[in-house]
Amino acid sequence: MHKSRFCMGIALLALSASGCGMAAAGDGKDVMVPAEPTMIDFVDPAGVVGLSTRTLTEGDSVDSRYVHINYPELPGAPALTKALRAQAERQMKDFHDRTRGDEHLTPRPELNVDWQLAAASPQAVAVRLRTGEYLGARWGNSTRTYWYDPGAGKAVDSTGLLAGKTALRTLAALVKEQFKERKPRIEQDDLRPGGDTFDSMAFNRNGDLVVEFDDCQLGPCSLGRLAVAVPAWQAEPLLSDLGRRAQEGVRAGSATHGGPPRFAPTTSPGTVSSRAGGVDCGRVKCVALTFDDGPGPYTGKLLDALKGARARATFFTVGSNAMAQPALVRRMSAEGHLVGNHSWAHRDLSKQASSKIADSLGKTNSVVADVIGQTPTLVRPPYGAVSPRVRDVARDMGLALVNWDVDTKDQIGGRAGESGDIADLTVRAAHPGAIILMHDIHRETVAAVPDILKRLRGKGYRFVTVPELYGSAGMQAGRLYGSGNELQGKQPLT
Repeated sequence: MHKSRFCMGIALLALSASGCGMAAAGDGKDVMVPAEPTMIDFVDPAGVVGLSTRTLTEGDSVDSRYVHINYPELPGAPALTKALRAQAERQMKDFHDRTRGDEHLTPRPELNVDWQLAAASPQAVAVRLRTGEYLGARWGNSTRTYWYDPGAGKAVDSTGLLAGKTALRTLAALVKEQFKERKPRIEQDDLRPGGDTFDSMAFNRNGDLVVEFDDCQLGPCSLGRLAVAVPAWQAEPLLSDLGRRAQEGVRAGSATHGGPPRFAPTTSPGTVSSRAGGVDCGRVKCVALTFDDGPGPYTGKLLDALKGARARATFFTVGSNAMAQPALVRRMSAEGHLVGNHSWAHRDLSKQASSKIADSLGKTNSVVADVIGQTPTLVRPPYGAVSPRVRDVARDMGLALVNWDVDTKDQIGGRAGESGDIADLTVRAAHPGAIILMHDIHRETVAAVPDILKRLRGKGYRFVTVPELYGSAGMQAGRLYGSGNELQGKQPLT
C-alpha cells in the first residue's frame, strides 16, 4: 500500500518528502473513478505522524445496543479532537434516546461511525465522519466533515469553508441549479442554506467543492448518496480564508502525490505466532487472551506488559485502525502475538450481504498482510454476531471464526469498568482452554492486564494464542470456535 507522511507540530502541519496515499469516497471498495467529480481523494492516515484512534463502543454484553464510534486523534490538534469527541458523544446519546427500550430487538439497533481524512496539509486538515444506522429495516448512511485550521488552532464544521451566510445562500442556489439539470427526484425545498444540510463539504483533486447529502435527506432513500461538485471557479469567490487555503492544500497534494491505496487480494502466507510451539495445551493449563477493536492509544502499553511477562495473545484488529497505525500491528507480530481480523469498520456482519462481508474482511486482510507479510486466518465477527452468510464467506476466504467463553465486561456500559473489577472477574472466570474477551482500546483493561497475568500464572496457567489451544487438530475455515474445550466433532462444518 502506498504510504505518505505528514508531520504534525503544535499548530502547524509540515509535509515531508514521501508520497501521499489517496482513496475514493463511497461505501464500496476504495477505487478511484476519475470521471466522477464528486469523488474525494482521502489521505492515507498512516502518513500522519503520531495519529491515534479513539473509540466509543458497546454491544458485546447481553441486552445492549450495538454501538461502535471511531474517530482520529491528531497530535497538536486538541480543538479538532475535542470537536470529534463531542460529536461522538452527541451521536451516542441521541441514538440511546431514540432506541430506548429496543435493546431486546432482533437484529439489534446499531450505530456505527468511522472516519477518513479528506485533507491533511499545512493549510488545513479535514476529518470526514461516516455514520451508519440500522433500526430494523435497512442501513441509513450519512456524512459530516469537520475542518481544522492549523494556524489558528480552531476546528469548524463544513460551513467554515465559506465566507458567511451570503456565501452559503449562493452555494445553495448553485446546488439547486445542478440538481435541476440532472433532474433527480429530490425535494428542492429541503435544500435550505443551513449547517445541518451543508454539513459535509470537501474538495476534489481539481479544487471543486464537493457537497454531500445524507441518505433520504433530499428525496427517496433509494437514491443513495447524493453529491454535487461545484466547479472551482464558482466556489472560489464563496470561500473563507480557511476555505481558500484548504482548496490550495488539496490541489497541491493531489498534483504531487500518488494514487489510492489498493486493497488487492493477498497471496501472503497465513498468520502464525513466531513463538508458538513450546506449549502442549493438552498437558498444561492454557488460556488465550484476546484483544478486540485496536490498535488504539493504549495498545503500546499493553504490548509492553505482555512482553515483560513473556505472554502471547491474539489481537483482532479493526482494519481501518490497522491501516492508520501499522507500527503497532507490526510490533504485535514481531513480539510473537497473532494478528486476527475484526472487520474493516466493526459493523455487524450478520446484517450484511455476502459481497459486503467479503469486502470488509478482504480489505482488513489486505492491510494486515501489507504490514506484516502474513494474512489473518482467524476472524472475530463484531459483537460475536454470526449468520450463515458470514460462515460461508469466512470459509471461502480461509478464515476460522472465533468468539469467546469468558467476557471480562470491560466495555463501556458493561457491569464492571474499573481495572480491579476486570482483573477479579477474569481470574475468577478463567478455566483451562478459555478464550477470554478483552479490548485494548480501554485504559482500564490495559491497566488490569499485569495483575491478570500475575494471578493466573500463579494458578499454573500459560498464555497462548488461540490456535495453540487446539494443538495438532488445528482450526478449520468457516467453523465457529468459542472455547478451547469444545469437541470439534460435535460441530458440523457449514
